[in-house]
Amino acid sequence: MAHDHETHGHHHHDHTDIDWSRMAEHLETQAELFTPLYERALAWLGHKQTEPGLIVDAGSGPGVLSCLLAEAFPGARVVAVDGAEPLLERARARAARLGVADRFGTLAGELPAILDDLDYPVDLLWASRSLHHLGDQRAGIAAFAARLARGGTLALMEGGLPARFLPRDIGIGRPGLQARLDALEEERFALMRAGLADSVAEVEDWPALMASAGLRHTGTRSFMLDLPAPTTDRARAYIAASLGWLREGFAEQLDADDRDTLDRLLDPEDAASVHRRPDVFVLAVHTVHTAVRTG
Repeated sequence: MAHDHETHGHHHHDHTDIDWSRMAEHLETQAELFTPLYERALAWLGHKQTEPGLIVDAGSGPGVLSCLLAEAFPGARVVAVDGAEPLLERARARAARLGVADRFGTLAGELPAILDDLDYPVDLLWASRSLHHLGDQRAGIAAFAARLARGGTLALMEGGLPARFLPRDIGIGRPGLQARLDALEEERFALMRAGLADSVAEVEDWPALMASAGLRHTGTRSFMLDLPAPTTDRARAYIAASLGWLREGFAEQLDADDRDTLDRLLDPEDAASVHRRPDVFVLAVHTVHTAVRTG
């Protein structure tokens, strides 16, 4: 399993303690960096749902992907749906900048209930790592399925592989830092899931869950982002921000050695930092599952 550590917390619970501008900036930076991966996924999706009239991005965040959907499907109206109005403001501004505002809308509210406010059935419902923020994922998929038009597609981006930024042995600290961070993320993800309202433990067999909602599974495919070393300043900034979130989030759980290693990796003055070392890269895999409503 791979989870987006930086997105945890923005689709649920108390929104008051979140620094939205910082969160939005990080989400936007990530999605912009991952655009090549998303474009390949949407091209694949275009063969499954050829001319959708209404596309919904369920759990859109600041709308980077919503706008990519608008560009990939020029005949469609796109609605970005999220629980956080500050992120939807960013989505509307992006749509205006990219010239797609005339067929772009937003809907603020909690998934999946807010989907009842849509005016008509959905031809393509895209949910990118938002489903796992719902306590009852089976019920969430059933609610998504209920909003689809006949012949409409549900596309879930869930799973994949944890991102890698660094070699196993980076010359400082104990080798295998990212694997240990992954383990901490898995623990935090499990706690996040357990703490959700109506949390239900579920085998994460997404095609089977889609079938249980009456949909016909039409495909599963994984898409890779490969930004090899030596990488760009933009990728370095994303890597630094990602490791910074982890350093902040796991300050208590990290052992002293790993804390020190992360501090050096994050220090722009240190030659061993991700800002300066030549061996940093971004390698990530996201998996998309599609299913169609036949009845």
